[in-house]
Amino acid sequence: MSNQFSSGSCLCGKVSYEVSGNLGIFQYCHCSRCRKFTGSAHAANIIIAIEHFKWISGEELVGSYIPEETKHFATAFCKNCGSSLPWLGKSKKAIVVPAGTLDTDPGIRPSQNIFCDSDAPWYREASELPKYSKLPK
Repeated sequence: MSNQFSSGSCLCGKVSYEVSGNLGIFQYCHCSRCRKFTGSAHAANIIIAIEHFKWISGEELVGSYIPEETKHFATAFCKNCGSSLPWLGKSKKAIVVPAGTLDTDPGIRPSQNIFCDSDAPWYREASELPKYSKLPK
């Protein structure tokens, strides 16, 4: 748990937010909904208490998608650039912060993977792949 302040924004920079206080759980979610929303193998989400979240700018540009059939899942995005943004869980008890939208280090690291039975069939652990400091030739 961390009491470190962190800030984040969308790709175009028109929406920004800050989190402070207890940042709670940092997890990778492999469910099919998170894969669809992120366009990646998994989402990297930090779950925080509502009282530790504040929009700084552009809140009017935040769109959302809240499927009726889900228990917790919803999404938020910038209406200008389409970037993922923090969203209020359906329980209305927590904010889910897409870690990739953070501009500063949240001070915590991922602690678990969830919904691994839903892994994309093409997924490979990052540690299994070659690493390059820039685009290889």
